Amino acid sequence: MDLNLKGKRALVCGSTQGIGRAIAEELANLGCSVTLMARNAVTLEEARASLFKSASQNHEILMADFGKPDQLKSILDMHIAAGNEYHILINNTGGPPGGQAIDAGIDEFRIAFNQHLVCNQLLAQALAPGMKKAAYGRIINIISTSVKAPLNGLGVSNTIRGAVANWSKTLANELGQFGITVNNVLPGATATQRLSSIIENKANKTGRSIEETENAMKASIPARRFADASEVAAAAAFLATPSASYINGINVPVDGGRTPAL
Repeated sequence: MDLNLKGKRALVCGSTQGIGRAIAEELANLGCSVTLMARNAVTLEEARASLFKSASQNHEILMADFGKPDQLKSILDMHIAAGNEYHILINNTGGPPGGQAIDAGIDEFRIAFNQHLVCNQLLAQALAPGMKKAAYGRIINIISTSVKAPLNGLGVSNTIRGAVANWSKTLANELGQFGITVNNVLPGATATQRLSSIIENKANKTGRSIEETENAMKASIPARRFADASEVAAAAAFLATPSASYINGINVPVDGGRTPAL
């Protein structure tokens, strides 16, 4: 099985913490040169310094705010014009705040749409020409199991994640002929800062303790535990390798069996 990413370049979004950082680390371990993208220069440099680096690898950083799509486009235009091309794109950004869909304001949907689908589109458009040139491309979107079964209390997220999943499948159909695959990794409950925030919010609303809320969530998962970010990263990294060349247009849940749909 060919898991070697030596000579490949990856752009990993939201890569200073959580799942994004774990993916950047796994890709670097497989020999890939990684460009980390996030908003904060300090945390970007810290993450870059932590990556495995051989003589053939060159890790870089790129600052961008997904809350400002026009700014992201300008940064990408300059970056690509400077001769930067990539084989792998990891679309990953923090999910929208919780709450019921019926209570969400229009701006909440608009902001989430821009941060997720619009920015993903800008990134794919910027990097696809280089992938076509190399006849090797992997676009991997880190979204949510809610694309298979909506999650209670995440109305905006359920809606936008579903749009991203269908966008992804459409791209897979369009780009497959060029040696480019487009797939989605669907993390379940993963031990990250976002999960801690969700647990805290649930505890506050229900009057339960943090521990009681955690235990109730774990009880709904056949594995009876939360995922480690590295377990999600392993799935994403595999999809980035040559061995995954005929896997295209799918959703891969990494959720310990929690999702009730196939």
